[in-house]
Amino acid sequence: MFSVVGVCEMTILKSYNDEYGDVNVVIEALRALLGDKLVTSAAVRKQHGGGELTYHKAQSPDAVAFAQSTEQVAEIVKICAQYKMPIVPYGAGSSLEGHIVALKGGICIDLSEMTQVVELHAEDLDVTVQAGVTRQELNVYLRDTGLFFPIDPGAEATLAGMAATRASGTNAVRYGTMRDNVVNMTVVMPTGEIVKTGGRAKKSSAGYDLARLLIGSEGTLGIITELTLKLYGIPEKILSAVCSFESIEQACEAVILTIQAGVPVARIELLDELQVQACNAYSKLDLAVKPTLFLEFHGTENGCQEQVEMFKDIADEFGSDDFKAASSAEDRNKLWKARHDAYWAGCDMALGLAHLSTDVCVPISNFAKAVVETQQDVVDSGLMGPIVGHAGDGNFHVLLSFDESSADDMEKVKTFLDRLAARALAYEGTCTGEHGIGIGKAKYMRGEHGAGLDFMFAIKQALDPDNIMNPGKIFYS
Repeated sequence: MFSVVGVCEMTILKSYNDEYGDVNVVIEALRALLGDKLVTSAAVRKQHGGGELTYHKAQSPDAVAFAQSTEQVAEIVKICAQYKMPIVPYGAGSSLEGHIVALKGGICIDLSEMTQVVELHAEDLDVTVQAGVTRQELNVYLRDTGLFFPIDPGAEATLAGMAATRASGTNAVRYGTMRDNVVNMTVVMPTGEIVKTGGRAKKSSAGYDLARLLIGSEGTLGIITELTLKLYGIPEKILSAVCSFESIEQACEAVILTIQAGVPVARIELLDELQVQACNAYSKLDLAVKPTLFLEFHGTENGCQEQVEMFKDIADEFGSDDFKAASSAEDRNKLWKARHDAYWAGCDMALGLAHLSTDVCVPISNFAKAVVETQQDVVDSGLMGPIVGHAGDGNFHVLLSFDESSADDMEKVKTFLDRLAARALAYEGTCTGEHGIGIGKAKYMRGEHGAGLDFMFAIKQALDPDNIMNPGKIFYS
């Protein structure tokens, strides 16, 4: 159906430095700097070499440095730069595409202990935090201010990690992604120099936008140690809703018309039949086993009611007859917890098998076609793969379950992933909407970016000439 030529072929961007320094010398230098905050035990190194949710094979760093401040990160990087030692930044380990796998060994810099909220400017609707603060921790801190940070990828991710992978999530349709919500960052560059990408002004025309260059760079250009983030007022009213449809096409058409009609929906999530079945079993729900939309509306009391009525009319037009709204916090939390537990629900349906979560994103006008064709592709492959999507922005995820001891299953997974990426690109989309590239999707970068990939690589070489910053990620090496 879709040719994978030029998409899944190996991207020829070889590592430009496989000659790294003596790690034992570096470890001794870092031990003098960090004391017991430098850890070389096998258990800790193993924990930092993979990630709980990633399918990709773990590879441990030679040591883990637990940083406490931007200045300490800078000193660690200077030592590593002096000896040309690979560096892998680490936040919460929740990435999915092998971003923290230590392909070249070296030093993992763990930022999870940098958990201070540095400064809150409630009147300016922004906050500055250290790298290790998670989105949940920030929102707990903000709870009594009437403000919140909306980017919600589901995982207990650190905010620096979310910026490094350009995360988004269920609220992106209304509030955007990390790219849209980072005002300024403090970054330690490959030389150990500390750089601020801007100030707190809401806009600037002063030079290159370094923040946007570094957001999504996955630790290959520098290490984010502080972020200034946009905040939003907690809505006066929040309403959730759920409704099912007879087909994926009807559900997707309802989403498209909702967006085109300008309904300011905050969340609009699609679950296919298999994912609904999984969530019913795992989260003790009783949803109809049909393509289903989960929605959330933010605004005033009257505004939310108006949004709900507008969407209900649209849903009715496309054959939904079981629209249910929920306003109580308990009902809303149960619904969205089930959505965030979709990964675990899918895994629970296929106990004893390996699991791989992958994502693509297409323009919403092509969303229905891409999802339906992907559903059929899963069936034709003989694999299990429930689908859940951030329908409002055309992003969807497939959770593949398979026997990793079976060469046949492994080949099925590989060819499915190649076809999925090719399908997304054929529909003018991207091979990943929010998981990032890491090592898992590097082979699709040439097909997506063409000659643009060479310019990305030139930036990488210019800023990191010794290739010490998370080597092997984004570009093949």
